[in-house]
Amino acid sequence: MSLAAYWSVDPADLLNQLASSGQGLTSADAEARLAVVGLNQLREHRPLTRTRVLLSQLRSPLLLLLLFAAGAALLTREWLDAAIVLVILLATVGVGYSREYSAQAAAQALRARLTTRSVALRDGQPTPVPMSHIVPGDIVLLSAGSLVPGDGVILEANDFYLSESVLTGESFPVEKRPGRSPPDTPLAQRTGCVLLGTNVRSGTGRCLVVRTGGSTEFGAIAHRLTLGRPETEFDRGTRHFGYLLTVAMLVLVLLVFGAHVWQGRPPAVTLMFALALAVGLSPELLPAILSVNLARGAKMMAGQGVLVRQLNAIENLGSMDILCTDKTGTVTEGVVRLEDAFDGKGAPAPQALEFGALNAALESGLTNPLDDAILARQRPDLAGVTKLGEIPFDFVRRRVSVVVENAGGRWLIAKGAFSQMLEVCTRAPDDSPLDEAGRAGLQASHDSWCDRGYRILAVGARQINQQPSYSRLDERDLTFLGLLAFSDQPKADAAEAVASLQGIGVQVKLITGDSRRVGQHVAGLVGLRPDRVLTGAELDQLQEEALWHAAERTDLFAEVDPRQKERIILALKRTGHVVGFLGDGVNDAPAMHAADTSLSVDQAADVAREAADFVLLERDLHVIRRGIEEGRRTFANTLKYVQTTTSANLGNMISMAVASLFLPFLPLLPGQILLNNFLSDIPAIGIAGDNVDPELIDRPHRWDIGLIGRFMVEFGLLSTGFDFLTFALLLGWFQVSEQGFRTGWFVESLLTELVIALVVRTRRPFYRSRPGRVLWISTLVLIPLAFVLPYLPFMALVGFTPLPGGVLVVVAGVTLLYVLAAELLKQSFHRRMAARIAPAAATREGPVSRWLPPPVDPPGPAARGPR
Repeated sequence: MSLAAYWSVDPADLLNQLASSGQGLTSADAEARLAVVGLNQLREHRPLTRTRVLLSQLRSPLLLLLLFAAGAALLTREWLDAAIVLVILLATVGVGYSREYSAQAAAQALRARLTTRSVALRDGQPTPVPMSHIVPGDIVLLSAGSLVPGDGVILEANDFYLSESVLTGESFPVEKRPGRSPPDTPLAQRTGCVLLGTNVRSGTGRCLVVRTGGSTEFGAIAHRLTLGRPETEFDRGTRHFGYLLTVAMLVLVLLVFGAHVWQGRPPAVTLMFALALAVGLSPELLPAILSVNLARGAKMMAGQGVLVRQLNAIENLGSMDILCTDKTGTVTEGVVRLEDAFDGKGAPAPQALEFGALNAALESGLTNPLDDAILARQRPDLAGVTKLGEIPFDFVRRRVSVVVENAGGRWLIAKGAFSQMLEVCTRAPDDSPLDEAGRAGLQASHDSWCDRGYRILAVGARQINQQPSYSRLDERDLTFLGLLAFSDQPKADAAEAVASLQGIGVQVKLITGDSRRVGQHVAGLVGLRPDRVLTGAELDQLQEEALWHAAERTDLFAEVDPRQKERIILALKRTGHVVGFLGDGVNDAPAMHAADTSLSVDQAADVAREAADFVLLERDLHVIRRGIEEGRRTFANTLKYVQTTTSANLGNMISMAVASLFLPFLPLLPGQILLNNFLSDIPAIGIAGDNVDPELIDRPHRWDIGLIGRFMVEFGLLSTGFDFLTFALLLGWFQVSEQGFRTGWFVESLLTELVIALVVRTRRPFYRSRPGRVLWISTLVLIPLAFVLPYLPFMALVGFTPLPGGVLVVVAGVTLLYVLAAELLKQSFHRRMAARIAPAAATREGPVSRWLPPPVDPPGPAARGPR
């Protein structure tokens, strides 16, 4: 039978058809197959090449506009204008190419450090293999937290549950077991299959891979599922800003072109002038600046121990104002120690320790530090022990059982969370019936240990008859053997790290499956409010609207399951927060998908690491803080470029458009406009590496197109006012010629565009904030060049003429006055915007800082950020 319906084929026949065996493939055979079928990935990730980066520069609409302008100049025989446009085009493409290639190469090198691996049988041995190297015929071993590396059939399964929501939309895990299905069985009902893109929620499985890459079910619908992640706030802000500029350019071009044609001016010249205005208004280096900013941020974050998987998520990390995290390994040491085993009265319980160690040594599902702690304390002698079966852990039962046979008989040994174990225990350690009084005593003992910060597991067992298989239904009528008490002390600097994050406007919320009492103990030690707690049971009693308000005011969520974690994240997002989630287990994946930005650790479960935007090489809140600060630097420098180019460009373009309607000549020739825009953009290259004032890192910021629009208009009109002053001085006082007017205004326009970057790049007085080296040096070189430019011999070809010394002195004076006026307007603008958002800050506990930075001298930590 064809492999087209492999789920209906007997596994033995499949092994023969795939030339495989129960021992898997040999390494040589696997390499040969990989060369034939290709890498196991949905889309071919072509290597980074210089040609592709170069061609990507020409996809920018702004550069296409330059090409159109060059074509129009050639058609009208304006050879000089065409040459200027082409030179500017080549220079722009060259600058963008060189910066973006180095940025992308650095980003690709960082991403190569993160490789998801699967365990496959190679040469008969379990071997970690990069998921992209899995081939048809491989036998893969899957357990809780594993990502399924291809489509295939199940050869062996033990309480094997998978999450298939990515393909079927079913939110609950489904049980999988060996077995054939008819050829026409729908995808969701193929119980004997595993599918690429799904993940293991509990249990273990041994599977034969039949299809990989684009031939899988996931690959068949890849055009819908791999178009990319949902649009981030950063992407959304960039898109809206692009819309704003596009509308402004269209209006300007149409108005100028229509007015000039109505006045009887040549359409060809008018079109070139209008196109030059549009190019002058646009920040054509924005795509390159974004790429360089993000890649530089990723490189800096890697140096801080944070690897970036999604570049555009860097800004979201900087915007984050709530961080949700588990406590183990983040606020605690992550070094779990077993203190001892006790019965319900506090006396030692050696049988609980003995049976707990047997369970830990023989269970083969989800690995965890609690088992390691048990085995570090007591490693059992397995010489006379035979394992007969296992009922793997899952996040509903919250327990794991093994069935063993030894000299003492045949036993089902279970260990797990105290409440879930108590549900299946009916007898006390002395084998008497476990009545209500006995349960109450055990509960009191458990609570006493939890109040002191210990994590508790319970151990139970019963003798059992031999059966063909064992299931969770056999977990009943157990004898309660005792409690295992584990300690995991808070890190010495945990309280400082939490306070540090709160000081930069990031709330920390603990979300844990541990008991309420343990969570409260740890929360109090690290500086959170232990009285602001919500348990999973209480959470289930809340409607969505009530949860929105409760989640915002809660510091600790205890005894929660994966579904509840996701509800918490969504509730916080609904109240306007940018939420980050730090997780490392399979149960964290739903919440990580729901969060605005997600973090994991290098040793996390596959599904958690693949869901993460960032992977921490060290699980520490200080590392996260450094990543947040780098994200804020990245966003701050992106916004600087937007502010600088839009404010100066808009003013100059308005001035030219208005002046062109009243002057008998064009105020600047098209080539002069483009040259001005090109020279003023050179310092902008340095903005990606500019210094960032500490107050811009003190709290989260977000795109606010309304505020950017106000900034652009106010500073644009200021620039226009000084342009008109320059017009009046050149025409009324100096009575310069047509060429002299263009030359004088070119110098003034270029100077104002250069100095405005130094003013608006900081909220401080510009002389109190040091620019980055590239920005500062390039500005210092171009300012004298602006004065010298008219005297260079070849500049006559561009339409410039030498100016009297008095004109240059006046132009310099106008520029100094412009710097002073821009500084005063900047201070006024920020005061007015702060007053506008202050009422919102007083009415709710939530994020109010969007685009506007905080004051220069920020208040103390208690007053910063959302409370």
